[in-house]
Amino acid sequence: MLNQYKPEGHLIQDPENHDYLTSEIGLEKAVEKKKILEATALLCDASYDLHFDLFGMHAIMPRNEVQLMNNDETVKDIAVLTRVGKPVSFHIMGYSIDKSGKKTAILSRKSAQRECKEQYIETLVPGDIIPATVTHLESFGAFVDIGCGIVSLLSIDSISVSRITHPKDRLRVGDRIFVIVKSIDSLGRIYVSQKELLGTWEENVALFKTGETVMGTIRSIENYGVFVELTPNLAGLAEVKEDLRVNETAAVYIKSILPDRMKIKLVIIDTQPTKAALKPPKYFIDLSKTTHLSYWRYSPDYAEKRIETIFE
Repeated sequence: MLNQYKPEGHLIQDPENHDYLTSEIGLEKAVEKKKILEATALLCDASYDLHFDLFGMHAIMPRNEVQLMNNDETVKDIAVLTRVGKPVSFHIMGYSIDKSGKKTAILSRKSAQRECKEQYIETLVPGDIIPATVTHLESFGAFVDIGCGIVSLLSIDSISVSRITHPKDRLRVGDRIFVIVKSIDSLGRIYVSQKELLGTWEENVALFKTGETVMGTIRSIENYGVFVELTPNLAGLAEVKEDLRVNETAAVYIKSILPDRMKIKLVIIDTQPTKAALKPPKYFIDLSKTTHLSYWRYSPDYAEKRIETIFE
């Protein structure tokens, strides 16, 4: 994957990006090479045009150049406003010169996104592992930038095997994560998943032993028991106790581990009223070597229940 097609925010600290933006000669080279660059949007004016400072040269991104849209769609106000203060990908399309001879660079994020879509996004297939950045959270899932501000949906059931009540239980806006392409619909929209990168049942349960007392997070309270998450891809069941709350931390005793049923029986020893702190995801795949999966099986071969993902 080429660096310029990564999620927004990756390029802005890149030395090459800096070199192009620090001189007029560099800007001219960027125009000539049609380089995708990044800078922080500093202001949105009353016409919903974005303004930038390219290390001394004023630059403007017209509203209709802020986002790649379908032919019958227009850029929404909120899509422009939410760019202020954030890194934005763009092509330099040219310059305007006022009567005093002052040059203003004209930028297009839409052009950068179109190139990213054609040269990168449209080459992806189910099973490809790619970087992403969380852009916003909804009850049904997280939206993630998979390249130059192009957004994909990471549904709540694809974030982890252990169930959560809301994506904010697992992710924050701005988190840089890795995801796997789950499916691509007839319109070319990409849907992604993360749970296949967070380890199988065997890989996760190997971190624990019967007789240990460990920390967990209460994720669900049912009539028949309390589900306590030990890792994002591993939860156990404890007996119901009074005054428990979803998302509070708990010290749990591991009573037994039943591999053939993929069950862990727990006893809640104590709880803390505070919510569990968010931690960066632990990936069980060497992402420097593995960039694609065709098949992933969560359940062990000997387990009664089969849980798997086939990427096709």
